[in-house]
Formats: sequence, C-alpha cells, structure tokens
Amino acid sequence: MENTYPDGASYICPDCAFEWPMQADEPQADAPEGDGTVRDANGNPLADGDAVILVKDLKVKGSSTVLKKGSKIKGIRLVDGADGHNVDCKTELGSMLLKSEFLKKA
Repeated sequence: MENTYPDGASYICPDCAFEWPMQADEPQADAPEGDGTVRDANGNPLADGDAVILVKDLKVKGSSTVLKKGSKIKGIRLVDGADGHNVDCKTELGSMLLKSEFLKKA
C-alpha cells in the first residue's frame, strides 16, 4: 500500500500493522518443504506403491460415511491433485484422492 515504510531491516504497514523483512530468507538446504517430495504426517517421504495408514478420521465429501483412523491403504499413487490432494488410492469406499498430511507410512 502507499503508507508502507521501511524501518530498519523490515517494511511496516501502518494500516494493518503487518511487518515483513526487506529481503526474503534463503531456503535451507535440509528443509523438507519445497523439495518436490511428498511427505507423510511424520515427515517421511512417500513413493508410488507404498502402504499407508490414516492418522485421523476423514469425512467423505458428499457422503455420510467416514474413513476411520487406523485404516490401512495399500498401493498408493502420487499425483498432483487440486487443493493439496496428492495421494491417489483405493479405499473400501472406492477410489479417492487424499492429502498426505493425514497419512503415515506403514
């Protein structure tokens, strides 16, 4: 916005009180985010064909059924789905796209 001003090593917006650094942080070499690998809820890398376990009950959108915590899913496939759904798999309710943050490697 037009009211933003520099202060030391940061910019400050007086309208919303937001502060951010003048230079973006350098990405760390050992940082798991942004390296292109799909990771489970514990940070372990996933690969096609892995078996995973649900770490949380998941409501199925458009249905009254629930995928239960602890359900084992075999033979996953990694995809680039919408809204972060990056695991394609077959469950007892049919084929679904899931987010890897709700899975752990079996």
